[in-house]
Amino acid sequence: MVEEKPSQQNDQQNPTSAYYLHPGENPGMVLVTPLLDGSNYHLWSRAMKRALLLKNKFKFVNGDIPEPSHGENQYEARERCNVMVISWITCSISTQIAQSIVYIDNAKELWEDLKERFSKRNHFRLSNLLQEINSIKQGERSITEYYTDSKILWEESDSLRPLLSCSCKTKYSCNMMKIMVGYRDS
Repeated sequence: MVEEKPSQQNDQQNPTSAYYLHPGENPGMVLVTPLLDGSNYHLWSRAMKRALLLKNKFKFVNGDIPEPSHGENQYEARERCNVMVISWITCSISTQIAQSIVYIDNAKELWEDLKERFSKRNHFRLSNLLQEINSIKQGERSITEYYTDSKILWEESDSLRPLLSCSCKTKYSCNMMKIMVGYRDS
């Protein structure tokens, strides 16, 4: 058995540390609903990111916490957190998808696998959203319901079209703002 060093024990007991797991944490907990079913990846991933950020564990899926070697100080603490994050993700996806990821043992690899598989459908979803936006009418809805439904469609469509970035020495000397406005308006 590897003996824990004081700094490792402090990290695991410090609530601000990514290695800290609250004693009441449950690996069988569903962090977000609805579950990922393949058609709702974008909304699911945003909700899951928020839940993991709240628990200070998103660093395990975005790669900010590198995987230490087996003998290193933080190895066991990182492994425990990695398994907890995998469990939370697995509990927050449909049974069919969960069966397809059962052999992935790294939270970052799991996150990337789900992203690779399900984010590509965003192009089709964006097309459908733009059609819905163009055809939405108030009809029998109250103005509040109509506004809320429209806002949901616009925000989801905006989130599926990432902003372009400028790499000029003098920011936006390349007319990037004009390009981005045109991109968003299309």
